[in-house]
Amino acid sequence: MSYWLYILRCGDGSLYTGITTDVERRLALHRSGKGAKYTRGRSPLTVVYREEQPDKSAALRREAAVKKLTREEKLALIAAGK
Repeated sequence: MSYWLYILRCGDGSLYTGITTDVERRLALHRSGKGAKYTRGRSPLTVVYREEQPDKSAALRREAAVKKLTREEKLALIAAGK
């Protein structure tokens, strides 16, 4: 089963990074207020980046690496992914 690293742009302009097996389902959870506590009250939420990973372990490692990036580095990653 493959996993996805994803980045959301929140309504306040902040970025949220997470992993899932189904990005659209996870986005629906975030939008309903049942996703991460951070995204509650920060609508609208938009997926701005997604990256497939071969397994959960790889996805967790990649998530940790992306979370260590500066905002500018994350924006460059998003721009390069489009």
